This record gives sequence, structure tokens and C-alpha cells, in this order.
Amino acid sequence: MVKVWDGFVRGFHWLLVCGITILYISGDEGWLDLHFVTGYVLLALMLTRIIWGCFGSSTARLASLFHSPKAVMNALLKDQPTTGHNPAGSVMVLVFFTLIFIQLLSGLMSSDDILIEGPLVQYVPYAWVELANDLHRDNIDLLLMAIGIHIGAIAFYRMKGKKLVKTLVTGYTTESADKPFMRSGKVAYIIFVVLSTGVLYLWGQEPLMALFNVG
Repeated sequence: MVKVWDGFVRGFHWLLVCGITILYISGDEGWLDLHFVTGYVLLALMLTRIIWGCFGSSTARLASLFHSPKAVMNALLKDQPTTGHNPAGSVMVLVFFTLIFIQLLSGLMSSDDILIEGPLVQYVPYAWVELANDLHRDNIDLLLMAIGIHIGAIAFYRMKGKKLVKTLVTGYTTESADKPFMRSGKVAYIIFVVLSTGVLYLWGQEPLMALFNVG
């Protein structure tokens, strides 16, 4: 057994699953205080993942996600051992990162022109606000499609005997091409807590107080 995912990468994945689920349900149900708070925490989580991608474990590095089109095609056509994400899986990760950041950043600049507006609305031209509204409404459908493809791929690999979900729970696999460099995820969790606290202090005090009926 070879450890390929550190504690933060694994925690990041499952926190992201929970966060996107809460974000979607709260937005659909109109629970806007919960929606805003969840969005702020997810933004901190994504920023932490980018930071961890610069100096974390080798399989967490952002550089490991970029591959040539030929490598991606080979990964789709040939079942070869890899370390961490294979090239095709790396493309999916990059798509997810892009769609999630679009959703989060557009939410910061969105407004209903009546009561609700993101914290960046006051700093950008109204044309940007209109664009952000459209992106925030339409991009979620693309994100849900990507999630569906991702789940389908996991099911496909499971039928081929690859337990990707188990690997993301335990961090270990028997099918790694080599032994990657691992760094403790504790540092990343500290960064996540610091960023979450900062973002919530900056933008989230009002929805937090409303959410917990304070004041």
C-alpha cells in the first residue's frame, strides 16, 4: 500500500462535497444567510487548496494537474498506473476548480437589485454585476453536469476494479506508479481556519448573526 493523498487533500474533497451540496440546497430554498456563510467558507477552502497546491504534497501540487493532450488521450485509452490523478482525472479537477471559482466569485458580485447583494457589488461597474448574475445562475448547471460526469467516471472505474472513493477516504492505494512525497496536512488546515476566520470577519458577520439569531 502506498499513501498518495495527504490528510488535507482528502478532507478538502469531502468538505467540498458537503459545501457544494449545502450551497445548492440553500440557494434553491432561499436560505440566503446559510448560502452566504457557506460560500465564504468554500472560498476560504478553495484558496487554501491553491496555496497547498504550491508547497504541499507532490500529488497535491497544481503543477501535477497539467498534462499534454496526448497524455490525456493515452490515459483515456490505456489503463496505466499513475501517481495521484491520471492526466484525464487532472483535467476534471481543473474543470471543477474553474467552475467552482466562477460560482463563488460571481456570487460575490451578484445582486437582486432589491435586498440581497454580494460584498463586491459596491466596488465593480453595474455591467459586471449583471454579468455576475447571469454567470451565477447559469454556471451552476455546468457544475452539476461536471459532478454527474465525475460520478459516472467513478462508477466506471469501480466496475474495472479501481476503488477511487476508498483511496480518497484512506489516502492509500495499491496501484501507484511510485511513492510520492507526502507533507502533513495539518499546516493546510491551519491556513484554512485562518482564511475562513478572516473572510467571515470581513464579510460574514451579518449573515452569521442572522443565522444564529444573534443581535
